[in-house]
Amino acid sequence: MRADLHIHTTASDGTWDPSQVVEAVCAAGIGVFAISDHDSVANVEETKLLAAQAGLCFLPGVELNSTKDGHNYHILGYGIDSHNTALLELCRHNQRLLEQKDVDSVRNLIERGWPLSMEEFASYSYDPHRGGWKALAYLQDKGLCTDVNDFFRRIFTAENDLGFPDFPAIAEVVSVIHQAGGVAICAHLASDFHGAGMQEYLPRLVDEELDGFECYHSGHRAEDSRLLAHFCRRHKLYISGGSDCHGSFVPSRHLGIPEIDTGMLYLPMLQQ
Repeated sequence: MRADLHIHTTASDGTWDPSQVVEAVCAAGIGVFAISDHDSVANVEETKLLAAQAGLCFLPGVELNSTKDGHNYHILGYGIDSHNTALLELCRHNQRLLEQKDVDSVRNLIERGWPLSMEEFASYSYDPHRGGWKALAYLQDKGLCTDVNDFFRRIFTAENDLGFPDFPAIAEVVSVIHQAGGVAICAHLASDFHGAGMQEYLPRLVDEELDGFECYHSGHRAEDSRLLAHFCRRHKLYISGGSDCHGSFVPSRHLGIPEIDTGMLYLPMLQQ
């Protein structure tokens, strides 16, 4: 069956709610899918119910932020219990860090002369179906930012003294995923998100207790996907893959691209 194990919803920065995700998955001819929202499992149970009604195979997932040596890594958890106390607390912890980063980012830009207001930002709200997060939407509505690519290229930069907060260590994140009954997969290691790429960062992760890697991703070159899958098979690690689709929020990522089928993947919940 065709598979896409990396989809975001309105629970984090995607534009689709659970019903819209299931509708899109069905239209794309995908039989196995997972939602993996950033530091949130808020839409897992509803999506699970809708997927069962549609006759789809659904994997409950989450994408958790972590930090190692000052670098941000995303760790996917598949097969997790979305009611697990430790998992919910980690999600809340990371969400608080991200919310504070939004506040700090706006304050930092104000200090640099940007025409913004902390009072206005404090009372600002936006429709989650537009995707993204509060600070980005606020800057867009103020006419100071065009889209997510503009945000990371021109605003969320070292020159503006902006960067990701220090999230929990990879080992802690992996431990929580395991406590929640899931497997821990490092996301999109060969994508532009990691800057220097897989060859630079893969050696830094060999000592972590990761269960596997997301070998197939919309931001991976085919050759890097092949090499990463070979690495996983050689070391008996799990293999995942997905589009990292955010609905219409990231126009360059499309549901079901790259094309993946279950024969390319190796996850315990798919072998049952």
